[in-house]
Amino acid sequence: MEKRELLYEGKAKQVYATADPDLVIQHFKDDATAFNAQKRGTIGNKGVYNNAISAWLFRYLEEHGVPTHYVRTLGEREMLVRRLEIIPVEVVVRNIIAGSLAKRLGLAEGRELPRPILEHYYKNDALGDPLINPWHITVLGFASEGELDEINHRALRINELLRAFLEPRGLLLVDFKLEFGRHRGRVLLGDEISPDTCRFWDAATREKLDKDRFRFDLGNVEGAYAEVHRRICATA
Repeated sequence: MEKRELLYEGKAKQVYATADPDLVIQHFKDDATAFNAQKRGTIGNKGVYNNAISAWLFRYLEEHGVPTHYVRTLGEREMLVRRLEIIPVEVVVRNIIAGSLAKRLGLAEGRELPRPILEHYYKNDALGDPLINPWHITVLGFASEGELDEINHRALRINELLRAFLEPRGLLLVDFKLEFGRHRGRVLLGDEISPDTCRFWDAATREKLDKDRFRFDLGNVEGAYAEVHRRICATA
């Protein structure tokens, strides 16, 4: 598949046009950012790991009835995906208290929740991706009520499927971010599923194996990404 002009460049990925207007190439970079890009750096081979991990998990979700933008892998850092009209709402699913939830509500990190919590954020880097509620989403026209219901239902289903996949691999899915978009009248899961967008903890030790190692200078960042890659891709 021929790569054409650059359509978009974000903090972690580039998106290129192809000869087919329905398909684009998603390229994963090694660049890393945190705290709304106030902290910047590079994680060695991050793009390689995130591309492979995302591909495995997209395929797994597709096999279990979750439609995604993934078409096929093109190389170590690139995948062919369906072109989406991105819905400007990031959906966060939380299973264990961590990150902004702990900070915002003054809760101790690490407590398991009796059931998942869904949160919605307005996808806008300039505003710092503020927390919003379903009224904002539907009244301001980010998504229809039907689309939001579908997104929420699908996010919870993805959570069930990923937890079932990760548990025998010794990984806790603490929380994760999802993005969705429209493609020919259908809502599809887009973006990526990786240590950049998920909090993965080792189930036995609760060692952090995700971008928190970069955020908080915990060291061995590339090693954590490599370990998640090994557990997901070598045993899938």
